[in-house]
Amino acid sequence: MYNNQDVFKLTMPGKFLTDNANTDESPKAAAGAGAETNGAASAGPDAGLNPGQKPGQKSGKGGKRKGPPVVEIRPQAEPARMKRRHWRLMLSFVILVLVPTVLGGIYLFGVAQDQYASTVGFTVRSEEGADSADLIGGLAQFAGASAGTGADGDVLYEFIQSQGMVERIQDRLDLKAHYAAYHDVDPLFSLTPDASIEDLLDHWSRVARVTYDQATGLLELQVLAFDPDFAQEVAQQVLSESQEMINALNTQARDDAMRYALTDLDTAVARLKQAREALTAFRTRTHIVDPAADVRGRMGVLNNLQQQLAQALIEYDLLSETDVRLPQARQRIAVIRERIEEERASFSSDSGSTATREDYPALLAEYEGLVVDREFAEENYRAALAAVEGARAQASRQSRYLAAYIQPTRAETAEYPQRAMGLGLLGLLLLLSWAILALVYYSIRDRR
Repeated sequence: MYNNQDVFKLTMPGKFLTDNANTDESPKAAAGAGAETNGAASAGPDAGLNPGQKPGQKSGKGGKRKGPPVVEIRPQAEPARMKRRHWRLMLSFVILVLVPTVLGGIYLFGVAQDQYASTVGFTVRSEEGADSADLIGGLAQFAGASAGTGADGDVLYEFIQSQGMVERIQDRLDLKAHYAAYHDVDPLFSLTPDASIEDLLDHWSRVARVTYDQATGLLELQVLAFDPDFAQEVAQQVLSESQEMINALNTQARDDAMRYALTDLDTAVARLKQAREALTAFRTRTHIVDPAADVRGRMGVLNNLQQQLAQALIEYDLLSETDVRLPQARQRIAVIRERIEEERASFSSDSGSTATREDYPALLAEYEGLVVDREFAEENYRAALAAVEGARAQASRQSRYLAAYIQPTRAETAEYPQRAMGLGLLGLLLLLSWAILALVYYSIRDRR
């Protein structure tokens, strides 16, 4: 960068440096310089002599000749100056960034009303104890305990932000009257006086800030209000409504458990009654109380007949051919063998059924099936009865409850709105928007 006083001195005779593209030298100056050079060259060896000086004589003091002429050239780069596009860019920065930021600062620090925050923290806890009635389903209850508590936390998180919660608090504390009190002074952070329930719900999401940690199940609520006592009352009311919500869930769960347990018990009783009636009908039809015991008795008779047959055969062997008791012994052996065959035939399935005798293999199979049905019905009945007793024991105590680890606080200093942070975010947002618009404008302008 050169100043206006900077010059370039050319020491080569008969030549000078010009730059028609970057200097403002007129054609006349260039032509004059060229004519002077040509004149000096055409004058011959006597050119450049002083008046009264002879050719070949040295001029001046010491007889030295003059040097080549000095040509002054302007610097190639001119000093930077503000142009119209620079002024337009600065004007847009002032209009789009500085003015809105100043207006936002005036509103935040001079118009916006102070707001106080009340904080409350709570979590849903489940009962950890178990009684003897829960031994059968203890493993399933242990596996699903954390999932049930997490589900209750999710339900409570959505309930706090729901329209039902807003309507309940509105009926008790009149939220519209409080949050619309400063609408004429601070319309940005206030509620309109004629707000609908949808407008109140939207404003509730701004003044009631809920954070929920699903890993630990902790919920924390921060309520903003223009008065610290009112903020504390709203937080306390939210805590009470949440407790009622958990109690309602407990009541519904107990009612459902009792209803399902009683339904299962009625089904088990009906099944047990049906199994016992079928067994009674079997005994009435066959005139056999216990076929297994009857079979054991018949087997005893058969064993006794076999013993008698063995004894009769021994006695028969002891008789001589001329003994008069020989025909009687033979007849006794034949009768015993006939009875043994009849007893054995009673156990066979080939003998069929009569009015007084049933097929014992079929009877035994039918009886065993009826006994299995009765035992299964009895086990089911005992399980259903234990479930009813467990549901009644569970209904007598509260399985889920709301534990508040932070009671509603009362603020002494207004922490909201956060004016410095709000002003900084506003300025940053406006600056980024202005920079993006400027880059887009100049990129389009350069493409033309």
